[in-house]
Amino acid sequence: MAMKVKLFSDGSSRGNPGPGGYGTILQYVDSKGVLHEKEFSGGEKNTTNNRMELMGVIVGLEALKKPCEVTITTDSKYVTEPFNQNWLPGWIKKGWRNTSGEVKNKDLWQRLLKAAEPHELTFIWVKGHAGHPENERCDSLATAFADTLNT
Repeated sequence: MAMKVKLFSDGSSRGNPGPGGYGTILQYVDSKGVLHEKEFSGGEKNTTNNRMELMGVIVGLEALKKPCEVTITTDSKYVTEPFNQNWLPGWIKKGWRNTSGEVKNKDLWQRLLKAAEPHELTFIWVKGHAGHPENERCDSLATAFADTLNT
């Protein structure tokens, strides 16, 4: 039976492009009912919000050492819709093109798909800045990291 993991993620950039950060929380409840939680943050000096949204999910998935059932919660429709609307197979089939032309951030989409391979994923979108505790914490991690690069 695969381990059930919750992944919460958010991205931020100060300018688009500009200094950016991501924040990620992984949660797992063990067989004794004990919650295990790990936080990640990072960023880049010159990036976009969408790249940081993707990086938050990527870093969380890459941290998992064995196949898991992962519920990913984010306030980014940029991340959730390609999975929930099943757009990715079409993008790949068309050589990473969509109705607007070339898919942006192809490198990170490919990295995300590779990180996702061993896992069973469910994507949940939540409204940002609406009081969701883990989303608010991820936002704080992301913006704090972006601010350290914005000096």
